[in-house]
Amino acid sequence: MPSNTAAWLQDAKKRPLVVKEAPYVSPGPDEIVVKVRALAINPIDRMKQEMGNMLYGHIKYPFVLGYDVAGEVFEIGKGVTRFKVGDRVAALAVGMEKPINTSSESAFQEYALIRTHSASPIPDNISFEQAAVLPLGLSTAACALFKKDRLGLQLPSSPKCKSTGKTVLVWGGSTSVGTNAIQLAVAAGYDVITTCSPRNFELVKTLGAKEAFDYNSTTVVSDIVAAFKGRISAGALAIGKSSVENCIDILHQCKGERKIAMATFPIPDPFPQTFVIPRIMFSVVPWMIWVFVKSTLHSTRTAFFVATEILGTEVESEIFTKYLPQALTQGEFVCAPEPKIIGKGLKHVQEGFDVLGKGVSAKKIVVSL
Repeated sequence: MPSNTAAWLQDAKKRPLVVKEAPYVSPGPDEIVVKVRALAINPIDRMKQEMGNMLYGHIKYPFVLGYDVAGEVFEIGKGVTRFKVGDRVAALAVGMEKPINTSSESAFQEYALIRTHSASPIPDNISFEQAAVLPLGLSTAACALFKKDRLGLQLPSSPKCKSTGKTVLVWGGSTSVGTNAIQLAVAAGYDVITTCSPRNFELVKTLGAKEAFDYNSTTVVSDIVAAFKGRISAGALAIGKSSVENCIDILHQCKGERKIAMATFPIPDPFPQTFVIPRIMFSVVPWMIWVFVKSTLHSTRTAFFVATEILGTEVESEIFTKYLPQALTQGEFVCAPEPKIIGKGLKHVQEGFDVLGKGVSAKKIVVSL
């Protein structure tokens, strides 16, 4: 049995993460152990360290965080037929989720326990660092677009589906979730209109967006409404500051679906260190009331979602076991956003948190192992 090492969160709001020994856990039925070659850092990982027990309050310390891994299959459990030892994979590590709640299934370690339905093979021409950017962003986008109680779009295929004649609005197209959502929606047969900063217009159009608009423009709402003339809305995915408000303003002036999947809440950043609960309540509660009132007045359905809602569902199976392996192999799906590799070794995970806190654009923080 190999020795394992992990980057541990020692206690609520404890920094830095501590790199030390971790148990190696052998896989059970329908599980694999992945020898991690690269991992990616998401805002939720940093938020857990910043917010302490206000987020993932079920976690008992010390704990290993992280969702995104890419590496090689090291060991397979009973009944596993999709993978063999040595296969290259990208996978969603779900140890932080409440029903699972175990460090052995989290990402920031040398050997991660992974559920087979949350993993996809990756071809040799894609590096581990490129593949590591995919799992959580891909899962989040898939949840928003394809779950029946969210936008409920038809599922993607490789080669892409025949055009549905409908258009999806992705507000925040250069984000980790947005870059995946654009590609998934296009593969499912939908046109995409998106927003981002002008420096990322070429990126989102390369991924398949028909039109891109500057989300900081004072005319962005009216510009997008004009772009929807002659189009039928399939709904909107709202990512980032003011995204929900703007999507409501747009969709109520368009033909078709008035459904918005909401990826973000207005959590203060930097996160407050004093009077935490009152300051968060002051930000979130009025916003939620405002969104409810405005969406009701405009006959628009809004729903918040998280990536792991797809666990064990048809959407997860379709994406990780059917669509993604074929699309990656055929070059029809791009690993996006681009990885920003900050170092090699688990000691760089805390550095990744700090870099992410300063802000990145159209990139995802990655650590090689």
